Amino acid sequence: MTIKSLGYLGVASGRAGEWDRFATRLLGMQRVDDAAGVQAYRMDDHAQRLIIEPSAREGLAYIGWEVESPADLEALSKRLIDGGHAVHVGAPSLARSRRVAELVWFNDPEGNRMEVFHGAERAHEPFAPGRPLSGFVTGTMGMGHAVLTMGNPAATMPFYRDMLGFALSDFGRTPYELYFFHINGRHHSFALVGTGQSGFHHFMIELKSLDDVGQAYDLAQLEPDCVSFTLGRHSNDYMTSFYMKSPSGFLIEYGWGGRVIDPETWVPHETFDGPSYWGHERLQMAEAQRLHLREMRLDAARRGLRAP
Repeated sequence: MTIKSLGYLGVASGRAGEWDRFATRLLGMQRVDDAAGVQAYRMDDHAQRLIIEPSAREGLAYIGWEVESPADLEALSKRLIDGGHAVHVGAPSLARSRRVAELVWFNDPEGNRMEVFHGAERAHEPFAPGRPLSGFVTGTMGMGHAVLTMGNPAATMPFYRDMLGFALSDFGRTPYELYFFHINGRHHSFALVGTGQSGFHHFMIELKSLDDVGQAYDLAQLEPDCVSFTLGRHSNDYMTSFYMKSPSGFLIEYGWGGRVIDPETWVPHETFDGPSYWGHERLQMAEAQRLHLREMRLDAARRGLRAP
């Protein structure tokens, strides 16, 4: 019943044209045709990874998690139902639109729609990026990671740990609560952030070359109000990245060099050094919190902290 990777992500948006330009020319994804006004994008050999669905609202529509087999899907469904959670079997038409063999869906305690599937369809043609790229880090580690904001992440954390089987990588309590979870070798495929309100913070996609990130950084700086966090390096997963604002308002982390762990031997622990060793200046954050995070980075520099 183990969830093995982040398979796809759905976004509700009324900004189809903006998303198409953003996803192809800036992120470097490949547009693929789909039905009923839905825009789908590839990152690798999967038929689709990012799906933009027409909507009057802007934001997360669903997160798709992959399991290995029909038996795993059935076992996970039973565990959720036994735990008192409503589980819905996706109609064949829904599975076809998601380009998977079979799926179920349910809501987390904060109302976020989660989909779990098996049998992702593979594309027949090689991946053709929207701009010159070395490619994305996917494979067994999935699409990347997704991060939700919560009013009380400590209360929601057991759902992901105990019901979905996500394993805690590490957690922090300052300057706000953070819980990071792994489901494969990627340091985290999912995280919860305590901001005081429910929402979608960002998703991360990882590139095979640092130059891919740097070139995107140059392009993003040409777009008004696009860069939200400057280039920097995280202290827990060692990702060198920057964050940009998507057409729907949430953020996208664009990174390189993420930490790969051994899930069998990993020991969860509390972190105290703040989110980043350097950089990641929060350009759109309230001044007091922004200064607090900056001081944490400067303290890391004074102590000579480095990634291995």
